[in-house]
Amino acid sequence: MDAALALDLGREALILTMVVSLPILIVGLVVGVIISIIQAVTQIQEMTLTFVPKIVAMLVAGAMLMPFLLQRLMEYAREMFSEMPIP
Repeated sequence: MDAALALDLGREALILTMVVSLPILIVGLVVGVIISIIQAVTQIQEMTLTFVPKIVAMLVAGAMLMPFLLQRLMEYAREMFSEMPIP
């Protein structure tokens, strides 16, 4: 394996990490902002109130996006094993 191939595989791994994690993180961000706005309007300053809805929303998003995420991971694994030379 030469340096160019190693760098290319590393770059693709980082991009795949972002593609897989970004939708779930965006859902957590949106739910967190909505809960924060509700807390600011109602003046409820309970710190634990934000965690449960965010965790539930992120788990639901992960379950709904699982086919897409698994497809991306399998494509990457297939590409990585097909490019690896056998010694």
